[in-house]
Amino acid sequence: MTNLWQETKTIAVVGLSEKPSRPSYQVAQYMQSVGYRIIPVNPLCSEILGERCYPDLLSIPEPIDMVNVFRKSEDCLPIAQDAVKIGAKSLWMQQGVINQEAYDHAQFEGLEAVMDKCLMIEHMRQ
Repeated sequence: MTNLWQETKTIAVVGLSEKPSRPSYQVAQYMQSVGYRIIPVNPLCSEILGERCYPDLLSIPEPIDMVNVFRKSEDCLPIAQDAVKIGAKSLWMQQGVINQEAYDHAQFEGLEAVMDKCLMIEHMRQ
Protein backbone atom coordinates (compact mmCIF):
# COMPACT_ATOMS: atom_id res chain seq x y z
CA MET A 1 0.00 0.00 0.00
CA THR A 2 3.00 2.32 0.18
CA ASN A 3 2.80 3.05 -3.56
CA LEU A 4 -0.88 3.90 -3.12
CA TRP A 5 -0.03 7.00 -1.07
CA GLN A 6 2.69 8.08 -3.52
CA GLU A 7 0.55 7.57 -6.62
CA THR A 8 -2.56 9.25 -5.26
CA LYS A 9 -2.99 12.98 -5.79
CA THR A 10 -6.69 13.28 -6.65
CA ILE A 11 -9.45 11.54 -4.67
CA ALA A 12 -13.06 11.39 -5.80
CA VAL A 13 -15.23 10.98 -2.70
CA VAL A 14 -18.49 9.24 -3.58
CA GLY A 15 -21.18 10.09 -1.05
CA LEU A 16 -19.38 13.11 0.41
CA SER A 17 -21.75 14.98 2.71
CA GLU A 18 -21.86 18.75 3.02
CA LYS A 19 -22.45 18.35 6.78
CA PRO A 20 -19.26 18.84 8.84
CA SER A 21 -20.53 16.37 11.46
CA ARG A 22 -20.50 13.47 8.97
CA PRO A 23 -17.50 11.10 8.75
CA SER A 24 -17.29 11.57 4.96
CA TYR A 25 -16.80 15.32 5.42
CA GLN A 26 -14.24 14.86 8.20
CA VAL A 27 -12.18 12.31 6.25
CA ALA A 28 -12.28 14.39 3.05
CA GLN A 29 -11.38 17.57 4.93
CA TYR A 30 -8.42 15.82 6.56
CA MET A 31 -7.17 14.42 3.23
CA GLN A 32 -7.53 17.87 1.69
CA SER A 33 -5.59 19.42 4.59
CA VAL A 34 -2.62 17.10 4.00
CA GLY A 35 -2.40 17.98 0.31
CA TYR A 36 -4.76 15.72 -1.63
CA ARG A 37 -7.19 17.16 -4.16
CA ILE A 38 -10.73 16.20 -3.22
CA ILE A 39 -13.46 15.93 -5.82
CA PRO A 40 -16.91 15.55 -4.25
CA VAL A 41 -19.41 13.17 -5.86
CA ASN A 42 -22.89 14.01 -4.60
CA PRO A 43 -25.80 14.75 -6.97
CA LEU A 44 -27.55 16.86 -4.32
CA CYS A 45 -24.80 19.47 -3.88
CA SER A 46 -23.05 21.96 -6.14
CA GLU A 47 -19.95 22.49 -3.97
CA ILE A 48 -18.37 20.91 -0.88
CA LEU A 49 -15.05 21.86 0.75
CA GLY A 50 -14.56 24.57 -1.88
CA GLU A 51 -14.64 22.05 -4.74
CA ARG A 52 -17.27 21.62 -7.43
CA CYS A 53 -19.52 18.61 -6.89
CA TYR A 54 -20.30 16.08 -9.60
CA PRO A 55 -23.38 13.85 -9.77
CA ASP A 56 -21.36 10.69 -10.51
CA LEU A 57 -17.85 9.50 -11.35
CA LEU A 58 -18.44 9.52 -15.10
CA SER A 59 -19.17 13.28 -15.00
CA ILE A 60 -15.74 14.24 -13.65
CA PRO A 61 -13.72 15.82 -16.48
CA GLU A 62 -10.24 15.08 -15.11
CA PRO A 63 -8.19 12.03 -14.12
CA ILE A 64 -8.92 10.46 -10.73
CA ASP A 65 -6.35 8.42 -8.82
CA MET A 66 -8.53 7.07 -6.01
CA VAL A 67 -12.26 6.56 -5.60
CA ASN A 68 -13.16 6.75 -1.90
CA VAL A 69 -16.62 5.33 -1.19
CA PHE A 70 -19.00 6.51 1.54
CA ARG A 71 -22.12 4.69 0.37
CA LYS A 72 -24.11 1.68 1.47
CA SER A 73 -22.31 -1.60 0.87
CA GLU A 74 -24.95 -2.74 -1.63
CA ASP A 75 -24.33 0.37 -3.79
CA CYS A 76 -20.64 -0.36 -4.36
CA LEU A 77 -20.52 -2.60 -7.45
CA PRO A 78 -21.68 0.11 -9.92
CA ILE A 79 -19.22 2.52 -8.27
CA ALA A 80 -16.41 -0.01 -8.73
CA GLN A 81 -17.43 -0.46 -12.36
CA ASP A 82 -17.38 3.32 -12.90
CA ALA A 83 -13.99 3.57 -11.15
CA VAL A 84 -12.64 1.13 -13.75
CA LYS A 85 -14.27 3.09 -16.60
CA ILE A 86 -12.65 6.38 -15.55
CA GLY A 87 -9.22 4.77 -15.14
CA ALA A 88 -8.85 5.20 -11.39
CA LYS A 89 -5.86 3.47 -9.81
CA SER A 90 -7.61 2.46 -6.61
CA LEU A 91 -10.98 1.87 -4.99
CA TRP A 92 -11.24 2.52 -1.24
CA MET A 93 -14.38 1.43 0.59
CA GLN A 94 -14.58 3.14 3.96
CA GLN A 95 -14.86 1.48 7.34
CA GLY A 96 -18.16 -0.40 7.48
CA VAL A 97 -18.50 -0.52 3.68
CA ILE A 98 -18.14 -4.15 2.67
CA ASN A 99 -18.87 -5.49 -0.82
CA GLN A 100 -16.78 -8.46 -1.90
CA GLU A 101 -18.08 -8.33 -5.48
CA ALA A 102 -17.02 -4.68 -5.87
CA TYR A 103 -13.66 -5.44 -4.27
CA ASP A 104 -13.05 -8.44 -6.53
CA HIS A 105 -14.13 -6.52 -9.65
CA ALA A 106 -11.77 -3.65 -8.89
CA GLN A 107 -8.86 -6.01 -8.26
CA PHE A 108 -9.62 -8.09 -11.35
CA GLU A 109 -9.56 -4.90 -13.44
CA GLY A 110 -6.16 -3.88 -12.01
CA LEU A 111 -7.15 -1.39 -9.33
CA GLU A 112 -5.74 -1.58 -5.85
CA ALA A 113 -8.77 -2.25 -3.66
CA VAL A 114 -9.29 -1.63 0.04
CA MET A 115 -12.44 -2.55 1.94
CA ASP A 116 -13.73 -1.75 5.43
CA LYS A 117 -10.90 0.64 6.39
CA CYS A 118 -10.88 4.34 7.16
CA LEU A 119 -8.76 6.31 4.71
CA MET A 120 -7.89 8.97 7.30
CA ILE A 121 -6.83 6.46 9.98
CA GLU A 122 -4.72 4.50 7.50
CA HIS A 123 -3.09 7.68 6.19
CA MET A 124 -2.23 8.78 9.72
CA ARG A 125 -0.42 5.46 10.24
CA GLN A 126 1.95 6.16 7.32
